[in-house]
Amino acid sequence: MAESLTIARPYAEAAFKLAREQNALPSWSEALGRLAVVAATEVAHDLAGNPKFTNAQVAGLIADAAGKLSAEQSNFVRVLADNDRLGVLPEIASAFEALRNAHEGVVDAQIGSAYPLTDEQVAEIVATLASKYGSKVKATVKVEPELIGGVSIRIGDEVIDASVRGKLAQLAGA
Repeated sequence: MAESLTIARPYAEAAFKLAREQNALPSWSEALGRLAVVAATEVAHDLAGNPKFTNAQVAGLIADAAGKLSAEQSNFVRVLADNDRLGVLPEIASAFEALRNAHEGVVDAQIGSAYPLTDEQVAEIVATLASKYGSKVKATVKVEPELIGGVSIRIGDEVIDASVRGKLAQLAGA
């Protein structure tokens, strides 16, 4: 995993620099997200390792499967294929998003809840986090029934555990 991140970082930085110069950060985020999904499939892994296909053919197939890409984005896929780096596209997309969030002053929050949250509840949590961190907050909400009740919020390395499961674990530890 750490090796994949090390390999992915320079590609993500190059893509970010190009996207920033073109004023196309949202377009690149979307394209890299689609490419990451395609590259993570078993079919893409089989294609990348198949000697019957050239790197250009594999790059073309993956680019086509990912939907409409700009010329620069297609060239980026070709460079990755030429260097046998298509397998790290998910890590590249993740590193790109981290660079974009830092550039735009956004923190990424993963909110786990025992039950589905209403839009109002999510908005309240996001507003509280935005005031705490002094940044815009991009929230991803996931239902996690094992929490029993409440929410668990992860922002970077920090975890705010306001779940029933977390409280029970604290009581057990005491």
